[in-house]
Amino acid sequence: MTARPRGAPTKENFELAKVDVPEPGEGEVLVRNTHMSVDPYMRGRMNAGPSYAPPFEVGKALEGGAVGIVEQSRDANLPIGSRVLSSLGWRDYAVAPGKVFRKIDTALAAPSAYLGVLGMPGFTAWVGLFVIDDVKAGEVVLISSAAGAVGNVAGQLAKRRGARVIGATRSAESARMIDEKLHFDDTIVLREGEVLEQLRAAAPDGIDFYFENVGGELLEAALATLRPFGRISACGMIANYNNPVPGPRNLFLVTPKRLKIQGYIVSDHNKRFDDFVHDVAPAVASGEIVGLETLIEGLENAPDALLSLFAPGRHVGKLVVAII
Repeated sequence: MTARPRGAPTKENFELAKVDVPEPGEGEVLVRNTHMSVDPYMRGRMNAGPSYAPPFEVGKALEGGAVGIVEQSRDANLPIGSRVLSSLGWRDYAVAPGKVFRKIDTALAAPSAYLGVLGMPGFTAWVGLFVIDDVKAGEVVLISSAAGAVGNVAGQLAKRRGARVIGATRSAESARMIDEKLHFDDTIVLREGEVLEQLRAAAPDGIDFYFENVGGELLEAALATLRPFGRISACGMIANYNNPVPGPRNLFLVTPKRLKIQGYIVSDHNKRFDDFVHDVAPAVASGEIVGLETLIEGLENAPDALLSLFAPGRHVGKLVVAII
């Protein structure tokens, strides 16, 4: 990162740099990254100041989820050829202590799945539904950004639990994909008519739970439609990341409806990651849960990939950069 952005990031905030790769020391491994993740939370880390994660440093590589292959090893637990997951993305090669890498099973799923449905986005969905809340069979659930990396998994997990799932997305193309591949019970398209009217048509008796990662107009519609004692799990509000705005205007409904809103940071729940994999991986392996993803080739295109996250509708599922 060459400079901190003001407002929306641009390509001028990034630089493709070449550096020497050191030999691994005792207990370290050299990993060649094959795929890396870009995620909305990275926008927040480009800012200075305290937050739940330290800011990226100007003049240094960004960080993020990556999967790769161990090419040199001085850690007996990670022999050459091991497939691993780490947070050392945004680079071709990473040298670090073996303990910062997690082995992955590519017989169970493709390597890129560990950046999506079996990685942080899938874990975020699982935590919001079943740790922060406890979505139950028969409940009516609204999923924001339902074609996105987290939302598509959240909707599938809620369906698997037996809930009636309504997905919200920004384009008719994404809505068709949700219908054809994910089989949600209903879908609303934010750019096609008044959002509250669409939601009331899809859920005339109201909703019980809202999985929130967008904010804006959809959050207002959800607050208006939630039944008494309804719940919201909020993992993000991407609509406000670059251009914060006041709202929602009907937040006062929290009191008369006795609503529960819980924000969360998924890394606070890392001790549950193995529980998540144990629960979800068999469903991914069997095809019960689909890992939607969009691949962009080339490390040099990672900045464009990140910026595209803030122009909704340009891709579906988890956005992954195939490095080599």
